[in-house]
Amino acid sequence: MSRNKPVVIGIAGGTCSGKSSIAGILIDEFRYTNSINIIREDDYYKDQSHLPMEERAKTNYDHPLAFDFDLMTDHIQRLIAGETIEKPTYDYTVHNRSDVTEIVHPSDVIIIEGLFALYRDEIRKLEDIKIFVDTPADIRFIRRLKRDVKERARTIESITEQYLNTVKPMHDQFLEPTKQYADIIIPQGKSNTVAIDLLKVKINSILNEKNDIML
Repeated sequence: MSRNKPVVIGIAGGTCSGKSSIAGILIDEFRYTNSINIIREDDYYKDQSHLPMEERAKTNYDHPLAFDFDLMTDHIQRLIAGETIEKPTYDYTVHNRSDVTEIVHPSDVIIIEGLFALYRDEIRKLEDIKIFVDTPADIRFIRRLKRDVKERARTIESITEQYLNTVKPMHDQFLEPTKQYADIIIPQGKSNTVAIDLLKVKINSILNEKNDIML
């Protein structure tokens, strides 16, 4: 790995496993440096503007085909090359990309966070540290239930039906096998403070090394 290349960290895991929380903790920890960015996989759901709302609602959002991995890979490659990107954002209320985009500048550390952060070979090859957040299924389901009722105004029946029909089967088929690619497996998400502290130390070491190079 070139010493000038940003360090890319992939954080994968099942729905509500705690991957977003871990990524958020790391972002907050190093926000003062302006040297760490996050690429959220959810922002790369495919554009569905051509579909009516009823059809968008039927999309299997837990299948790899729901994501525009080509655009995501291109954006990560450009950030690694030192370019600025204009990243899409996603609006869950309309099951589609938002009209709002986000300008992301190059940084010393890039976090890729999402269900399939370790799924695609071309993305794994860009990641220097690969993490899988491993949380029991019952805990993940309860967290998802609470989140979707509170934040996405969904009914318990619709959440349960989606979990049984798509979320769990897709997890078992596509997501769980990616655990084999992880350098680090973190049980219990953000409550695993030991693992998170070790990640903070590693990232801090990387940033200090880059600062020394620049002096």
